[in-house]
Amino acid sequence: MGWDKETEGIRARREAALAMGGAEAVDRQHGKGRLTVRERIDVLVDEGSFAEQGPMAGHSEIDDEGRLVEFTPGNYVLGMARLDGRPCVVGGEDFTLKGGSPTPAGLRKSVYAEQLAVQYRVPLVRLLEGGGGSVAGTRGGKNAGKGGGGAHAGDPVYVTPRFMSFAEAMAAVPVVSVALGPVAGFPAARLVSSHFSIMVRDTSQVLIAGPAVVERALGEKKTKEELGGAAVHMHSGVVDNRADDEAGALAQVRRFLSYLPTNVWEPAPRVARDDDPARAESELNSIIPRDRRKAFDIRRVLELVFDAGSFFEMSAGYGPSQVTGLARLDGQAVGVWANDCRFWAGAMDADGAQKARRFIDLCDSFHLPIISLVDEPGFMIGTGSEAAGTIRYGAQTIFAANQSSVPWAAVHLRKAFGVAAAAHFGPESYVLTWPSAESGALPVEGGVAVAFGREIAAADDPDALRSELEEQFAASRTPFPRAESFGVHDLIEPAETRSRLCRWVEWIQPRLATLVGPTSHSVRP
Repeated sequence: MGWDKETEGIRARREAALAMGGAEAVDRQHGKGRLTVRERIDVLVDEGSFAEQGPMAGHSEIDDEGRLVEFTPGNYVLGMARLDGRPCVVGGEDFTLKGGSPTPAGLRKSVYAEQLAVQYRVPLVRLLEGGGGSVAGTRGGKNAGKGGGGAHAGDPVYVTPRFMSFAEAMAAVPVVSVALGPVAGFPAARLVSSHFSIMVRDTSQVLIAGPAVVERALGEKKTKEELGGAAVHMHSGVVDNRADDEAGALAQVRRFLSYLPTNVWEPAPRVARDDDPARAESELNSIIPRDRRKAFDIRRVLELVFDAGSFFEMSAGYGPSQVTGLARLDGQAVGVWANDCRFWAGAMDADGAQKARRFIDLCDSFHLPIISLVDEPGFMIGTGSEAAGTIRYGAQTIFAANQSSVPWAAVHLRKAFGVAAAAHFGPESYVLTWPSAESGALPVEGGVAVAFGREIAAADDPDALRSELEEQFAASRTPFPRAESFGVHDLIEPAETRSRLCRWVEWIQPRLATLVGPTSHSVRP
């Protein structure tokens, strides 16, 4: 007697899993401008590389003869794949089944995603679209056994291992999450428990709770987009980047991972050189205006210093006075932190401090050297800044910088004032200074206001005296004395910056080779 009946059952279950929620549900998904989870996986990973895990996890109904009548797959698709030739784990909710709200089998598979990535020490990519739970599955009766009832993400038996798996994965491998539709409740917590997160403009929302729950609890009537659309969360810091469409979001996943090692037991990657390390850009010599009150384009500086086209910015809409991103320098992957003087003169506010702290932790976790381009006038001041707790978050950033183990290089472009400036130089930093650099306990304007307040108030022309004093003290803040006393490693022509940093990259290679393994403190959401 053969195994025809069982073989038939295997095939039927596989076909049902591939059919997802059925043709009508798939058409509805496409009608909203969104792909299905399997289509997304096909777009993201190398062709033919996806090997699904647990395709037959779900709920089946069997007739009296032991034959399959109906099979409902778990609504989380998971597997191993290759992404640009490197192994990874990829998984996501199937929105065509129960709107992505977790079934017991789907929940177990989503928990297993982190465990699988940690076990094989490969990056984890989550493609998120779904809610955190449904009261419909808790009513018992017919619903209880069909993949919807009896268990949910909030059950104590799931909560602790779920968050432990988040933490274990983030301490070991790169974790990327993409919101590709409405993401609410537990999947939203999964989204932010990542090293890099992305939303799609207009089609994705990230919510603690959806409009119906919010209106019932608070009487606040809002759409999903108003509550948690990309326009909201690019400024809230919940997500790092935004994409115009799903293809663009998945392209950002690939690009982000290209800068990171496969796991923390590997050094930061270095690719073949595609830009001249000796390239000198004369434009840098005049890019900073002599008028200290005029702004300049920091992103243009980054273009001219780092390998051509390699700067990948993260979290541009959040804490905009601090610029963070990944880049390459003579092929070496590095973290980049700079100030944008077009926002509060580059001052560090509460959001900017949290953004910088998290970025430092990311670089330290994956052994990326940090290049800091410093134009920091200090912590943001004023009632709003005090109410936001800026000094606490700023101190956290300073701690993160000084506790990091990766090599730092700092290029002092213009301002470096007060306690906030300490964060930008890191431990044992290699410091290069431009002729436009100035530093001190306070910016000139603030220092003059404090030290000469009475004299200015009593003057016949207070504004004229204030300007005279400011210019006098500004002229004395030349970087030459610091260079002559060996307070910095060198005072350079700005056009030399790239070649000096590329030389530094060679110096740190032996050290980078030893920086492997988990750090004592991984990135926290």
